[in-house]
Amino acid sequence: MNKIEHIGIAVKNLKDSNVLFSKLLGVTHYKTERVEREGVDTSFFKVGDNKIELLEATKPDSPIAKFIEKKGEGIHHIAFDVDDIETEIKRLKTEGFKVLNETPKKGADNKLVAFLHPKSSNGVLIELCQEIKH
Repeated sequence: MNKIEHIGIAVKNLKDSNVLFSKLLGVTHYKTERVEREGVDTSFFKVGDNKIELLEATKPDSPIAKFIEKKGEGIHHIAFDVDDIETEIKRLKTEGFKVLNETPKKGADNKLVAFLHPKSSNGVLIELCQEIKH
């Protein structure tokens, strides 16, 4: 793993949260994107080398809606940048981690993504991200 790619934060209202985080971070979001398959709208902030991703559910049965219903707004996941997501998935499975999606899928911000189950990583949902090369 290369670095923390971003921290994902589940929010009830993306518009209101964009205003809040703009005030907090002193910058405006640089990108919004809908990931239809996951039922989520995202907004990204860049602070130095770090990124914050805000996530708002677009449908009541989406993973973000379920997360907020169960735990409320807050940190949803930590994402790590990797060079080769398929190799990293195999390595982590060998190390005993439970992978939620063994085949990487297209996520927001031009990334291939895969997730590790929080039960195998001390209650933290881990996202692996690999930049999609065109």
